[in-house]
Amino acid sequence: MRPSAMRSAAQLLRRRSYSSASGQPERKVAILGAAGGIGQPLALLMKLNPLVSSLSLYDIAATPGVAADVSHINSPALVKGFMGDDQLAEALEGADLVIIPAGVPRKPGMTRDDLFNINAGIVKNLCTAIAKYCPNALINMISNPVNSTVPIAAEVFKKAGTYDEKKLFGVTTLDVVRARTFYAGKANVPVTGVNVPVVGGHAGITILPLFSQATPSTNALSSEDIKALTKRTQEGGTEVVEAKAGKGSATLSMAYAGAVFGDACLKGLNGVPDIVECSYVQSTITELPFFASKVRLGKNGVEEVLGLGELSAFEKEGLESLKGELKSSIDKGIAFANAS
Repeated sequence: MRPSAMRSAAQLLRRRSYSSASGQPERKVAILGAAGGIGQPLALLMKLNPLVSSLSLYDIAATPGVAADVSHINSPALVKGFMGDDQLAEALEGADLVIIPAGVPRKPGMTRDDLFNINAGIVKNLCTAIAKYCPNALINMISNPVNSTVPIAAEVFKKAGTYDEKKLFGVTTLDVVRARTFYAGKANVPVTGVNVPVVGGHAGITILPLFSQATPSTNALSSEDIKALTKRTQEGGTEVVEAKAGKGSATLSMAYAGAVFGDACLKGLNGVPDIVECSYVQSTITELPFFASKVRLGKNGVEEVLGLGELSAFEKEGLESLKGELKSSIDKGIAFANAS
């Protein structure tokens, strides 16, 4: 790619996803799992974000190489790499935002629930360290199964006496990104102007895109189209796993989604008004203790958990259908966190 083309691509990425850093406070962002399939492209994208002044990259191995590579990019964020348990404290100290993509990826035939035993333990250990070294940071949980790992994190923070429900987020932005992309393609509208709320959870049928609230609205989609779009959004992760023939999962699109949500959190911290994104958070809009919906972000994290709005009959049915599975995942996470 020619240098001019590369500059244009970088400028376009910034215009679409990121905001100006002029006059903004310094912000430290820590990525836990930075050497993995999601962590590496996420590190790249956060290095490009002008709101980040310090980028702390942590993993159990290979982080120095990732940090050295990313540090050569001519953007302002200062990059440091940390590796192993003995460097976790330094990686976390002073962080304003901690993004956690750590864990093993999903493989063919593996459900998100199959990831539980491995990733739950990883998340529990990392959150124990967060509670100790940066208890006031915003936490963006990417590690699957998010439906369970967010409740695990909450319980860990409660035990440590540091829990603030306004600062713990399950990153469901990839579901929104997919819903926007699939809707735009089917409705034949420019994808850059599309917005689709996605509520519920972050696995299978717990993912409920609200296409009835999509903008721009369209009359071009039949009820069968909506059902097909819903199913494709719910199974987007499986689509990628199968397309990669068992050699990977959704890493690049997840990294993009993680960077978009991380940027939104930083804007909120910096006082930018009217920052609204969907996220899986502690919630009272349903009878479930955690639920994904639109959230207004601010200087303390969650400023307001927004309601579901008017749902179609199809969406109401989907909402009732997902509650049992989501409750089971939440209960499983809480039980794991309290087992020892």
